[in-house]
Amino acid sequence: MSGGNERIMKALKEVWRRAENSLCADCGKPDPDWASSTLGVFICLSCSGIHRNIPSISKVKSLKMDHWDDAQVQFLAKHGNAVTKAIYEAHIPIYYYQPTYNDCHVLREQWIRAKYERREFTEPGKQLPYSNGVKEGILWKRGRDSGQFLPRKFLLSEREGCLKYFTKQDAKEPKINVKIDVINATFQPVKIGNPNGLQITYLKDNKTRNIFVYHESGKEVVDWFNAIRSVQFHYLKVAFPIASDSEIKNRLTRNFLKEGYMEKTGPKQKEAFKKRWFTLDHRRLMYFKDPLDAFAKGEVFVGSRENGYSVQKGLPSGTQGNFSWHYGLTIVTPDREYLFTCETETDQLDWIAAFTSVIDQAMTPQEYASKCLDAVSFPS
Repeated sequence: MSGGNERIMKALKEVWRRAENSLCADCGKPDPDWASSTLGVFICLSCSGIHRNIPSISKVKSLKMDHWDDAQVQFLAKHGNAVTKAIYEAHIPIYYYQPTYNDCHVLREQWIRAKYERREFTEPGKQLPYSNGVKEGILWKRGRDSGQFLPRKFLLSEREGCLKYFTKQDAKEPKINVKIDVINATFQPVKIGNPNGLQITYLKDNKTRNIFVYHESGKEVVDWFNAIRSVQFHYLKVAFPIASDSEIKNRLTRNFLKEGYMEKTGPKQKEAFKKRWFTLDHRRLMYFKDPLDAFAKGEVFVGSRENGYSVQKGLPSGTQGNFSWHYGLTIVTPDREYLFTCETETDQLDWIAAFTSVIDQAMTPQEYASKCLDAVSFPS
C-alpha cells in the first residue's frame, strides 16, 4: 500500500472512530461500516441498501472494502452524523415515528427518503402530508370473514377525533367510527403477507378489535401511520394539557411487546393444551386461533409485581393437561394461574423476559381503571 493510501485510510479511521459516528445515522444500529460519500453519514449495511436505491441523493461505499480518495474522506470529516443530522433532522414533528434497526423495511425506507430525498424536516413549519389533521384515501382492508383484501375508503379527522372506514366510496355512514384515543397501529408485514401491511387495533366494549390493511405505496401507508400519530398527539394535548410533549409521545402508537405461538390450557388446568397465537400488547395478553383474526378468543390483564402478578419458568407440579411442547411458563395473578408451553427454550425465555418487563413496571391510574373494567379472561 502506498504512503498516500495509508494516510487516507488513517484519516478515514479517525473520522469513523468519532463517538457521533458509532451508531447508524438512520436506524441507530451500532458499529456502522458503510458511509455515504455525498451526504457524509455513517450507516449500517441494511440502510446502505436503501441509500443505494436513491443514487441521485446518496452514493454509498463500504468503509472496509472500498477505496476512498482524499476528497471523500475530507468530506466525511467535515460532516459526519452530527452535522448531517442537524441539517436533515432539524424540524422533525414530535409525533413522527423515527424507526430503529428493529423496525420493518418500509418504515426505515420512508424515514430515509423523507429525510434526504423529500427533505421533509429541513424547514420549520413545513406542510407535511400527515400534519394537517385530516387524511382521506383508499386502503386495502382484509375482510373479517372472507379473508380477501378489498379497497375501502378511510377518513381520519382531528376535528372529530376519530378514524372511519366506509364499505363503499359513496356510502353516507361509515362501517366503523373509532375514537382516536383507543387506536393503536403497528406494521406487520410478515403476518399480513405484504411489505406495507399495517395492523390497526382499537378497543370496542373493552375488547380488542383488529383491522389489517395495506397500500401499494410504502410512502402512503407510512403517511397514514404518522397521520394517526399526529391526530392522537393533538387530541392528547387537549385532553392532558399539563402533560409534557415527551409524556404524550410515549402514549402514541406502540409496537407489540411480543407475538407468537404458545400452547394453553383452560382454567381447570386438566384440559388438553391447544396451540394458539398470542399477542402481548403492554398489559393485555390476547390469544387468537389465527394470527389474522379480527377478535381475540380471550384476553387477560397483566398487572405489576406489587399487585400480586409474577411469571415463573415451568409448570406447576402435577399439571395434568396433555401438551406437545415442553418449555412451560406460568403467569400468576391474584385470581388464578395461567399455564403455557413453548416450542423451544428460546421462545420460553423470550416470553418470560417480555412478561417480566411488564410486571416490573408500576401500574398507572389509567391501568388500574382498565383492570376494573376488564372482565374478560381466557375461556377454556
